[in-house]
Amino acid sequence: MVSWRRTLYIIIFAQFISAVGFSTIFPFLPLYVEDLGSNTGLSVEVLTGLVFSVQALTMMLAGPIWGALADRHGRKLMFVRATLGGSVVILLMAFVRSAEELIALRAVQGMITGVTSASSALVAANVPRDRTGFALGTLQVGLWGGIAMGPLIGGVISDEFGYSVAFFVTAVLLAFSGILVWWGVDEVFKPLPQAQVEGNGFIAAWRHVLSNPGVSITYTLRFISGLARSLYTPFIPLFVQGLMPESVRVATITGLVTGAASIATTASAIYLGRLSDRIGARPVLIVSAFAAGVFFLPQGLVGTVWLLLLLQALAGAAVGGVMPTLSSLLARYTKPGEEGTVYGLENSISAGARAVAPMVGATLAVWVGLRGVFAFSGMFFLVMTALAYVRLPHTHAAGVPHRAAAD
Repeated sequence: MVSWRRTLYIIIFAQFISAVGFSTIFPFLPLYVEDLGSNTGLSVEVLTGLVFSVQALTMMLAGPIWGALADRHGRKLMFVRATLGGSVVILLMAFVRSAEELIALRAVQGMITGVTSASSALVAANVPRDRTGFALGTLQVGLWGGIAMGPLIGGVISDEFGYSVAFFVTAVLLAFSGILVWWGVDEVFKPLPQAQVEGNGFIAAWRHVLSNPGVSITYTLRFISGLARSLYTPFIPLFVQGLMPESVRVATITGLVTGAASIATTASAIYLGRLSDRIGARPVLIVSAFAAGVFFLPQGLVGTVWLLLLLQALAGAAVGGVMPTLSSLLARYTKPGEEGTVYGLENSISAGARAVAPMVGATLAVWVGLRGVFAFSGMFFLVMTALAYVRLPHTHAAGVPHRAAAD
């Protein structure tokens, strides 16, 4: 039998490559929208919000369906579909002629991608249940390592060669990631008997997952954390631009700021994921969410880019304990064979938060200014801390025995 560790490391590398690709286009998307212009007369702020939210909205709708299909046809197939499909759509973004066309392609992107949920399901289905904290924490290293490098690469490419080249780079990276998993991962897939999901439809599978104790509150916490992290994201380039005395190489500096947060998340995720296997995911989650709230609150008060970078890095380190512990809790609250449905729903909820966040952030930016948006992100993390402390069950099992490690 193929070692689960070998499968894990291949998926981590593929996740890293795809994360570099997807995040390469982040630093300049608001600037690209401004450069493209509008055919409908909508403002840059509204169009920027739509570019971020429409992709998340369509992913929210499609994610649970792809997840349920993964439990029926295999998780590797879903990973390959997400990466190769995303490669084609993002390549087309290099040729759009207006912000509205870009928004339309972002909607298509949301419908056919979902690499993070596909990789989480693939990993969770192939590692022992008592090692999910370590495995999903390590997977976060690939994700956040890619997110750390991608914005910097994208910022430099767009400043030096133009926006279109960055889309080409992303398309190539995503295609390579999909091919790597297709050839490198040998998935031993056994679909659940229909009787175990209490029916033949997707809705029955979703209900079965949601009926497990602890799952609903974990999904609620996932939504809050996604909202807190995405609230300010579309406006970082604009905030960075306002902090700089001379607005030069804004995309590159934005890449450095977001990259610092992602590097810190990468560094902390594997340690905190392993720690959650030893002492439990619940206490690690509570402390990490509280720390994230504390470090986000003062970011709106900074007067220099470098202080913003420092606070982003500290908050990122705290977030490194939030993401893998939530995913680990879901694995422990549910049963083997349901990973596609579990992480498809998780992806949908995360996407829902990302869909709502830009518009909420835009409203807050008008109401309290860009600086106030960071304070609200911090407050959401503190709310999350309180809910986790009060509502999360203390147990980690779903009533099923741990699977033995297959080395």
